Amino acid sequence: MLDPAILFSSVLNGLTTGAVYALIALGLTLIYGVLHIINFAHGAALMVALYAVYLLKERLGIDPYAALPLVMAGMFALGYALQRFVINRASHGKDENILLVTLGLAIVLENLALVWFKSDTRSIDTAYTLSTVEIGPAMIALPKVIAFCGALAVAAVLFWIIRSTDLGRAIRAVAREKQGAKLMGIDVEKVYALSFGIGMACLGAAACFLLPAYYVNPQVGSGFVLVAFTIVVLGGMGSFVGALVGGLLIGVVESIGGLFLGDSLGQMGIFAIFIAVLLFRPQGLFGARG
Repeated sequence: MLDPAILFSSVLNGLTTGAVYALIALGLTLIYGVLHIINFAHGAALMVALYAVYLLKERLGIDPYAALPLVMAGMFALGYALQRFVINRASHGKDENILLVTLGLAIVLENLALVWFKSDTRSIDTAYTLSTVEIGPAMIALPKVIAFCGALAVAAVLFWIIRSTDLGRAIRAVAREKQGAKLMGIDVEKVYALSFGIGMACLGAAACFLLPAYYVNPQVGSGFVLVAFTIVVLGGMGSFVGALVGGLLIGVVESIGGLFLGDSLGQMGIFAIFIAVLLFRPQGLFGARG
């Protein structure tokens, strides 16, 4: 019989990982909720953010957590510029063109990373990388505890922006009815770019929380974006609460699956849930019926 202490530790590890998954999925669901498109460049953008954290640490000695405002600001600016000057202009207002443009961006970013960094896997060393925190009978890596708390804090700030600020009200208005928002004087194209930028800033935060205990290479974003898509579908397309709850749930499922099946097969449970949601509740846990 499985030791309860081992199961407890596995659940805690799953929650810490799931919080970062949720942060990545929040950026994806924000972009979908406003622009109503799937951003295929999301994984490649996460890779860019991870390399930014890596370079700041290796070249300038800036700790990943201290780099948080720099990386978030840089990713916001990159997302704003990409949407305003590349995606918007190249798509000509057609959703199918946007999908192709974001897919093209993903290919370009990944190949640029291959040119500059080769295919080598890189990581960073910090004074706390191997530190642990005792939580009940479990010993959890300190970077994972910080990632859990930090991801929830960033998610809370995002919820506050969306619910309590003028920008958030404009984002919700555009997401609900674009033409009506235009008639009320809202600059829809600017809101699109700001939403894309905020979604990318979430990736910047996730990269800062990930890298002390993870690695980066040009293909690293692919695995994360698959999980993020699963979370968005599980929680409900465009649902922020669904993305948060779905991320935590997926993290726990992956951790427990790895405990019973091994690390290489641990993600089978994630995609089993994905298929089950599509079959029995396609609107997701928190999505509205069409």
